[in-house]
Amino acid sequence: QVQLVESGGGLVQPGGSLRLSCAASGRTFSNYAMAWFRQAPGKEREFVAGISWNSGRTVYADSVKGRFTIFRDNAKNTVYLQMNSLNPEDTAVYYCAAKRTFGIPGSSSSWYDYWGQGTQVTVSS
Repeated sequence: QVQLVESGGGLVQPGGSLRLSCAASGRTFSNYAMAWFRQAPGKEREFVAGISWNSGRTVYADSVKGRFTIFRDNAKNTVYLQMNSLNPEDTAVYYCAAKRTFGIPGSSSSWYDYWGQGTQVTVSS
């Protein structure tokens, strides 16, 4: 089992920045691909970004390319999502996910085995 705990969400004005963190425990963190998903009210959960076990490969949704950056610190068992140039359409609950693999992170929520409880991000003036 892997336990994931997100933090760093909050209220931010349009154009602002936030950094989300996801702390993992329970298994060898470096054996897992990690990802961030988000779910807005009334919408399906959607892929935001993914990172391979050794940070060698990152994948982004088109809607966040150039604005969001996913990175990880295996020594701290933590994955991060740096979010810049936020707009109201980024408002959602953001979830961290994990999959034990040395492969490329997938973009389908069904591919991941472990999930955090989510952290709310609200972009509003």
